[in-house]
Amino acid sequence: MADLSDPKTALHHYLRTTRDDLIWKLDGLSEREARLPRTDTGNNLLGVVKHCLNVEAGYFGPTFGREFPTPGELVPMSAYEQDPQADWYASEGETKDGLIDLYRRVGAFADQTIAQLPLDAPGQVPWWRPGERTVTLQRIIVHVICDLARHAGHADIMREQHDGAVGWQREDSNIPRGYDWPAYVTKLTKLADRFE
Repeated sequence: MADLSDPKTALHHYLRTTRDDLIWKLDGLSEREARLPRTDTGNNLLGVVKHCLNVEAGYFGPTFGREFPTPGELVPMSAYEQDPQADWYASEGETKDGLIDLYRRVGAFADQTIAQLPLDAPGQVPWWRPGERTVTLQRIIVHVICDLARHAGHADIMREQHDGAVGWQREDSNIPRGYDWPAYVTKLTKLADRFE
């Protein structure tokens, strides 16, 4: 176990854990199941992973003067002019396994940035508004953890809606075993209905 009393180590640990938990939500899904829209706005599990890998590549790359070794695999900034949702779905030529592999390589790239720089290392986020672009590595790690955690929550719900697979982590679901979920849902529905 990492020494979580060190701030940089702790932040890096939670970033990697959240990244791994997000990728885990695709385990066992077919290509179609991973791509299938799960919400009225088209959210899908593979799209969430593609979005998050592009987030990490951007924040731990250009923000600190680094470029991902194969930038052609990422969604270019110009793509958003044509399709503002360009990083939220897998294109026909992309695959679930390919995007997971790309995310693992982006994760290693982000981990290198974190390992090589101190928490107070300055950076510039090119797509933020002028006057707000100057950041530190610490701020970016926190920002990305928050972003990934939000999307991991989306993935949790989408996966539960798909096949009932729930849980916080592969090794520890953090969900009571043997719980009577239908009775629990009925209980909550009755409580909510009292406020009609």
